[in-house]
Amino acid sequence: MGALAAGVGALTAMPLRAQMPDWVQQSLPPAPVPVDYLAVARQQLAMQARQIPQTDRVGIVDFGLPSSRPRFALVDMVAGTIDLFPVTHGRGSDPQHDGWLKNFSNRVGSLATSRGAYRTSDYYWGANGSSMRLAGLEADNNNADVRAIVVHGAWYADPSLIATQGKLGRSEGCFVFGEELLPQILYRLGPGRLLFADKLSVPPPRFELPAEPLPGTENVVRAGAQQGQFPTTAD
Repeated sequence: MGALAAGVGALTAMPLRAQMPDWVQQSLPPAPVPVDYLAVARQQLAMQARQIPQTDRVGIVDFGLPSSRPRFALVDMVAGTIDLFPVTHGRGSDPQHDGWLKNFSNRVGSLATSRGAYRTSDYYWGANGSSMRLAGLEADNNNADVRAIVVHGAWYADPSLIATQGKLGRSEGCFVFGEELLPQILYRLGPGRLLFADKLSVPPPRFELPAEPLPGTENVVRAGAQQGQFPTTAD
């Protein structure tokens, strides 16, 4: 008994790493470096210098993040500070409604988000209340005016939905904020400034389930679906 206890004691005293199989001990890839939104703002201001009269604040939308994350960065170029807010993407960019933007489109009728640099324009009161027009400055978003791509507020962009649904709702391509957040976004961003949208963060790899069940799991999947344990649609 004493020898057994001594053996167990020696085993537990071994470093945890030494007890793991080789495949567990392999080093994991380093975590991605957070996006430097201030650097992105500086770069985009330099590229669009002739188009942007107001350079004190810049809006950066990082569509590499899901709608459950605060991905609109309001960058104060004078103070060097960044405030983050949740913002929607278009339903045409996320047909499955899983919260991740899959693609951009500048096509009329696509209901998708367009990437690129915008100049914020005038305020107006429209169907969604207080809003702000946008002028697309690149080939990827130069239909913004025709498509009525603007900044506005709506209930489906309320951050409280993240707690209950795990994501925000989807727009028709507009940059939509929660109704309580909208006034400060409109006031602080304001006309004549740069709004830039793109996939900046690298999203994690997505794993798709095979169309056919794996061998030996047919009955498990079928039983789960019958009991309502597995969703039948992406929504």
